[in-house]
Amino acid sequence: MPAALAALALAAPATGAERTPLVAYTALEPEQLDPIRRAVEAAVPEAEIAWLRASTGFITDRVLAERDAPQADLLLGVAATSLLQFESAGLLDPYRPAGVEALRPFFRDPTPPYSWTGMDAYLGVICFNVEVAGRHRITRPSFWRDLLGPALRGRIVMPDPAASGTGYLLVAAWLQTLGEEAGWAYMDALHENVDAYLPSGSEPCRATAAGTYAAGLSFDMRAAAEKAGGAPIDIVVPVDGTGWETEGFAVVAGRPHLALARRVADWAASREANALYARSFAIVAYPGVSNPDPVYPLHAEARMIRSDPAWMARNRARILAEWARRYGAKVRAR
Repeated sequence: MPAALAALALAAPATGAERTPLVAYTALEPEQLDPIRRAVEAAVPEAEIAWLRASTGFITDRVLAERDAPQADLLLGVAATSLLQFESAGLLDPYRPAGVEALRPFFRDPTPPYSWTGMDAYLGVICFNVEVAGRHRITRPSFWRDLLGPALRGRIVMPDPAASGTGYLLVAAWLQTLGEEAGWAYMDALHENVDAYLPSGSEPCRATAAGTYAAGLSFDMRAAAEKAGGAPIDIVVPVDGTGWETEGFAVVAGRPHLALARRVADWAASREANALYARSFAIVAYPGVSNPDPVYPLHAEARMIRSDPAWMARNRARILAEWARRYGAKVRAR
């Protein structure tokens, strides 16, 4: 818990008498928060967004712990697998925002009553430092199994799946594509080469971009940002497919400003909002607004596995408990 609390950031603008504060829990990247807050408050002038930002795992555990006395009005930029858990627990307002029919189908809640909507999708990649690899004669990986070679011993980092949505999507993808027995066997072998499990999805790529490691398991847009910034990395989307996750938004049930929160949800489903998400993500819910950086791998979306978010949500606690039992000794706290 202390590491999770250290990751928590509460940010709000100066209070204005004419605005009603809405607390929004989010796992979005810090640089996304102010542009989205300003856009929301321009579209819904009566609302004042107060962000509470933390890792996906911490947000998930916090919302579930607050089920009898919810503190968030909105969830905005939270993993769909977490939103599915909240929906199953009856914690979300059954609201279908205006205009959701225009969104790509897999960004829309498939289970009645409609309670959450997708914003963007991110996927697992390998940030591969070509300079470190050259010094140690490490071959560029093409498949996930290529991370198991002895040359990579101690030169890999990945996110802790209990803290990071990126970490969890990677683990869940291996279990879905390989089957549980082979998936755990793969992670046993990978564990031998992992130096540490870090508390966010961004940190493994940042550390690899800085030359600390040869390979950092991360997500696509962090890799693209590091490469666009001049880092000596290749962005590897393994040929055998990669896990992915949808981030979305929902209105929390039982809060006093439900009508106002629903108006923010209407904005969050709009083309304008998706154009804002597209500044940070290559894959967004509204068709035709994506504009990825030229360094973004063109084949990335085609290599997303056939994943089952409902399975990921139902099995999260079981998978994380088993993962911690096997690999928790290498978790690095923030």
